[in-house]
Amino acid sequence: MQAMTQPHTMHKDQRYLVVGLGMTGYSAASYLLQNGYQCTVQDDRENPPYLNEFQQKFPAVEIVKGDLSESQLVDVDCLVVSPGLSIRTPLMQSFLNSGKRIIGDIELFAEAVDKPVLAITGSNGKSTVTSLLGEMIKADGKHVAVGGNIGVPALQLLNENVDLYVLELSSFQLETTSSLQPLISTVLNVSEDHMDRYENLADYQQSKKSIYSHALNCLSNFDDALTKQSDSDIQFSLQNLSCKYTVTGTDDPELVVDGEAWIKTSALKLKGRHNWANCLAAMAMARVAGISKPAILKALKSYAGLAHRSEWIAEINGVSWINDSKATNPGATKAAIEGLDEPVILIAGGQSKGANVSILCESLKQHVKTVLLFGQDADEIEQSWQGCVNIQRVDDLEQAVQTASDLAIAGDIVLLAPACASFDMYSGFAARGDHFSRLVRALS
Repeated sequence: MQAMTQPHTMHKDQRYLVVGLGMTGYSAASYLLQNGYQCTVQDDRENPPYLNEFQQKFPAVEIVKGDLSESQLVDVDCLVVSPGLSIRTPLMQSFLNSGKRIIGDIELFAEAVDKPVLAITGSNGKSTVTSLLGEMIKADGKHVAVGGNIGVPALQLLNENVDLYVLELSSFQLETTSSLQPLISTVLNVSEDHMDRYENLADYQQSKKSIYSHALNCLSNFDDALTKQSDSDIQFSLQNLSCKYTVTGTDDPELVVDGEAWIKTSALKLKGRHNWANCLAAMAMARVAGISKPAILKALKSYAGLAHRSEWIAEINGVSWINDSKATNPGATKAAIEGLDEPVILIAGGQSKGANVSILCESLKQHVKTVLLFGQDADEIEQSWQGCVNIQRVDDLEQAVQTASDLAIAGDIVLLAPACASFDMYSGFAARGDHFSRLVRALS
């Protein structure tokens, strides 16, 4: 793949084509047009999600429907692509090779922002760290704007009254970003994901690590060597007591900063060891941003997490039910399983996206009583897990919940952590998690 070009500056005489009229494309096209840039829009769908809103707001602007073609690019200086669109197609690469630019909404944001940015990526946990960090900043009385790959598109956050921006960034967004200069950036962890779009794990890792390119401070995970930028990194760890941000103790562990115990893990509403790491990462970033210790502790004590991310749903007859539908890759499922001390009945399956699910075998052996497996890639997954855990095949999530209810005994945890995308059966992980939550609540 062609390397990213050096930072550029926007020019009003350039012609921009926004590719994709979903939420991100709509925000990018609106930003360009409202700021006087020449912009047209293309989408291969007949009825894109934001078509009506865009036509009402900009009735005179051309919208080209159908597949993107070479002829459409002749008079275009810069493509603005949505994260869901790969820039590795021959057409996109040909456009880049002609000396023109392909950017995304984060690049537009980077060229406009004039306040400090805290930038977060990683295979897992980035939404939790992003939202928790935002709460820490709010608790300190500062105005913070939180978004990017979570919630509000970055361009809609731009506001002169903001003190700090906190952005969650995906590898897809980072591929089209070259000018962002964060106050601090982090790669929380790297595990196989989106292997249907990347050549291999190293390729995916490099996309993630590009978040460090122009950062003033780099925060990496000592426990995951794939996140390291250099020996000068600020580091957090659940294992290495010499790290600046770590955990000590066994009976009631404490989160530690520079050798000083700040808070017992029992005081956190976030549960699971993987969430201790998320808390350490947010603490480190908050401190670089000048957030006070009382504000950080206040947020840590009150923050209960996000929906579909290790979300406690109910306890029924002594069995806890947890919705981690956002665990759409093996690394996320591994973290969810290993963060629990109780016996687990795991509900898994869906679209594996080419990921190596066999990396879960040891975790399944140690923590999981039974896997209830369904979905498009269930045959392939069952083959990978055969011999390391008891597997029962079910037709769908409804049957999985009923079967789990029949199997579970007091003290067990039923965990929805599919290790797969949901698009074979649902519109997304949130719809899958909502369905799970409804089914569980119906049991009681």
